[in-house]
Amino acid sequence: MTLRKRLRLCVIPDRILGAPRSLEEQALCALRGGATAIQLRDKNASTRELYETAVALRHLCNDRGALLIVNDRIDVALAAAADGVHLGQSDLPVPEARRLAPPGFLVGATAHSVEEALQAEQDGADYLGIGAAFPTSSKTITTLLGPEGIRHVTSRIALPAIAIGGITPDRVRCVLDAGTCGVAVIAAVVASAEPEKATRDFVARIP
Repeated sequence: MTLRKRLRLCVIPDRILGAPRSLEEQALCALRGGATAIQLRDKNASTRELYETAVALRHLCNDRGALLIVNDRIDVALAAAADGVHLGQSDLPVPEARRLAPPGFLVGATAHSVEEALQAEQDGADYLGIGAAFPTSSKTITTLLGPEGIRHVTSRIALPAIAIGGITPDRVRCVLDAGTCGVAVIAAVVASAEPEKATRDFVARIP
């Protein structure tokens, strides 16, 4: 399966939005619903806690053929044998991560502009997370691109790109039409009363 196909639906568990379910429970619901990737993001966890959660999620993802991406922390991603790391603009630079990464290890990067996207592509990123696509309550937004802004970025790069930020099933088509290969979602799945069903709703909208 190509990377573009494996990035069709990335679900990001969240301790607050997904409560009372644990991160592992949220991930399992998403995987049962058809998520193709799970991104572990838990900024308040200790390194040990993050590692242990990553190992647990890696087993869940491996069982279902899904990717496990760890946010920010390449050390934890490598130690837990995750499939990759996703780096923001304030994290370890992509070239440094690439030097640390073994063959086949994915390095994703966040881009809020054409300039950031081109730099990430030049630096050796494997894919981009582009946003914010829409307003969202799950993260402080500094740049709201909208579908047209996303299209402006994807038209300049060859890398696979996923859209993130305020995406609901009804908004999937417009960001796919803007040149992305998939979406990353948080609240629309993990805050749902039925996260597995919510995931299936997304899967049904993504070719």
